[in-house]
Amino acid sequence: MSRTSASPPTAGSEVSAVPAGSDVSAAKADSALTHGLKQRHLSMIALGGVIGAGLFVGSGAGIASAGPSIVIAYAISGLLVMFVMRMLGEMSAANPASGSFSVHAERAIGPWAGFTAGWAFWVLLCVAVGLEGIGAAKIVTGWLPGTPEWACVALFMAVFLGTNLAAVKNFGEFEFWFASLKVAAITLFLVLGVLAILGVLPGTDAPGGANLRGDGGFLPNGSNGFIIGLLASVFAYGGLETVTIAAAESENPVRGVAKAVRTAMWRIALFYVGSMAVIVTLVPWDDPKVATVGPFYATLDHLGISGAAEIMNVVILIALLSAMNANIYGASRMACSLVARGQGPKRLGRVSSGVPRTAVLVSSVFGFLCVLLSYWRPDDVFPWLLNMIGAVILVVWIFIAVSQLLLRRRLEREAPEKLVVRMWLFPVGTLVALAAMAGIFLLMLREPDTRDQLLATGALTVVLAVIGVVRQRRAAAVKN
Repeated sequence: MSRTSASPPTAGSEVSAVPAGSDVSAAKADSALTHGLKQRHLSMIALGGVIGAGLFVGSGAGIASAGPSIVIAYAISGLLVMFVMRMLGEMSAANPASGSFSVHAERAIGPWAGFTAGWAFWVLLCVAVGLEGIGAAKIVTGWLPGTPEWACVALFMAVFLGTNLAAVKNFGEFEFWFASLKVAAITLFLVLGVLAILGVLPGTDAPGGANLRGDGGFLPNGSNGFIIGLLASVFAYGGLETVTIAAAESENPVRGVAKAVRTAMWRIALFYVGSMAVIVTLVPWDDPKVATVGPFYATLDHLGISGAAEIMNVVILIALLSAMNANIYGASRMACSLVARGQGPKRLGRVSSGVPRTAVLVSSVFGFLCVLLSYWRPDDVFPWLLNMIGAVILVVWIFIAVSQLLLRRRLEREAPEKLVVRMWLFPVGTLVALAAMAGIFLLMLREPDTRDQLLATGALTVVLAVIGVVRQRRAAAVKN
């Protein structure tokens, strides 16, 4: 495998050269980690990683804007996510690494790209840990009035900090059962929904297409409403990257990531698109409950399922706790990989008994700091932080697509046997995905709310890229 990357479009040749030891450093870092994850862990991490609170709650805003056309919005964004997952699966099966797309970006584009993608993703995960902790605490305090939210978050943090400081198999077991519960819940929801649509669920009548055609039709708010729904659907899919990070610590990384990617894609499409189709068929899209308490609750309540609110609160709590656990894990492994490649402070990359414990601790502390900021500076710093991470996942997907476009030719030329997973319709499929991402950027610029997110994320990306280029130039100068 060549260790010299293609030149990035905005940098000179001395900036684009990947250090000869970059692949070795990444492999060395992964060898220090344990390999305690089994295939069943990877399969459920891949499946459960994208089934989060964004689906159970966040989809309500998309339905309220797009109406029944949200099904098309989720189908389009789901296809894009499948392409991204396939590209990432191709590279990760060929070169499993705990740094995942950051390692691939470094090999394909240059160290500055690996630095930018890796640290942007680390910030995203750490802030997300705090947000998920706040969401989970709100549910618990609803059950236990008078309990301080910060105390609940601290308890969750302590539990998952302990889980991630121990052997990786503990993380795998937690995620396996968390994901299993989420999958079971959404499967049961789909079964009940289909029975209700067919009119065979006791106490229900088949709705036909009344909710799809009524109240303004399939596209009630026109193209603008559809665009808002499309943007909401895109960011609901975040989380697919965790499985390629975890694959480096599995018993058989190549087989594990290949199988996990292949089996997860069609299930993700079924769960997301299928859920939206069931919801808008059974419940009027403009039902206030869809946006206020969530579309899944609104549907269960419409079907007369007793205790619908509490059922969904339990499911959402599980989704949030699962995401906290996975994000602490992903952040710590990404940080460890970056340090091993000379892209961060050495102390952060210390591995003890196969676990990067310093990275786990720092990532958790950063997440808890975000929680404190939500109390200390709720009107300025915290909203700015949320905007800053708003479009990071889209930036990461662009790095994935560009990296796959460059690395595929290299693999075909130098190690075709490593192409265990192949991107569909290459290179057309990759170029179409990149064009779709560019289109999403343009759509975000049209909407005031998403425009602020895009600009803040852009500022973060530019700052990291400049730091990465400066570091790379200095490294090249020292080497020469």
